[in-house]
Amino acid sequence: MGTVFSFDIRDRPTPAIRRALDDAVRGLHHVDAVFSTYRPDSAISRLGRGESGLTTCPAEVREVLDLCGDVSRVSRGWFSATPGGVLDPSGLVKGWAVEAASQLLYESGAHNTCVNGGGDLQLRGEAAPGAPWRVGVAHPLRRGALATVVTGRDLAVATSGTAERGAHILDPHTGTPALGLASITVVGQALTLTDAFATAAFAMGGGARGWLESLDGYEALAVRPDGREWRTSGFGW
Repeated sequence: MGTVFSFDIRDRPTPAIRRALDDAVRGLHHVDAVFSTYRPDSAISRLGRGESGLTTCPAEVREVLDLCGDVSRVSRGWFSATPGGVLDPSGLVKGWAVEAASQLLYESGAHNTCVNGGGDLQLRGEAAPGAPWRVGVAHPLRRGALATVVTGRDLAVATSGTAERGAHILDPHTGTPALGLASITVVGQALTLTDAFATAAFAMGGGARGWLESLDGYEALAVRPDGREWRTSGFGW
């Protein structure tokens, strides 16, 4: 998926946890094989070119595209699986894959974990007994500085912005790069929607604040291109 994934497991290792970790890594490779837009032979690339149909794709393709449709409706079209007219559900897939990997670990008995996919994280339990996880969010305009530090238990944290990959998020209404924000960090409970909502909010730009305030269970911090910031009313970090 063009990025790095990592696992931080704070539970005592057991054979079940080790097997789950192996399964999670294999699962991520499978997701990459199915959904990577960098691979011309992936199922999503072949579907986008019209070389296959949805009925011949792996079942998870329909699941992801259905979720993309749900987010598109909730965001009033600011999230799209076809930004710029090309099939690309990457704005949801990464969070979906990380959340699934985290769930595998949880079911194996690993209840204190951080799964990180390119800076988007699913956190479970605690970093240490009595100690919450602490996540530093890089400032998009000040190299080496942090915009904020998110602390908590059982959280999802997703950031969309231009710092790492430039202006890669498109306004789905125009097909041109979204430039209204430098970055936005969204905090929720589960990474699939948290990640997708961060993508939609970045595309919205200045209009994202009111939309995010209308969502239950999500808070956000945004940095504008001029360095000014805004936060939703419940963003207390």
